[in-house]
Amino acid sequence: MEDSTLAASSISTTNRPLNTCHQIESRGTELMNSAERELSAFIAAVTTLFGEEQAKLSAEDWLDESASIDITLQSTCRDWRTVTIAASAQLASRLSVASP
Repeated sequence: MEDSTLAASSISTTNRPLNTCHQIESRGTELMNSAERELSAFIAAVTTLFGEEQAKLSAEDWLDESASIDITLQSTCRDWRTVTIAASAQLASRLSVASP
């Protein structure tokens, strides 16, 4: 009986890191998908309202902003929205300078 308990204990311990790895990978995938959705929606809106040139510049702004924030596994869609707000502010600044 001791041998089967030891074997079950070993299996259970071995599975924990794999499960944790899977959870981290799954959460990372979820974060990347939410970032992709946020960026896509932002770029689609900028393209519709201001054209492709501003959309390209805004995409670069968005990516720069996303690199400057601390994203962790506890991050939420709100964190990506913060990136979008910052990139929107840069777009507004660019457009106000371009307008007479």
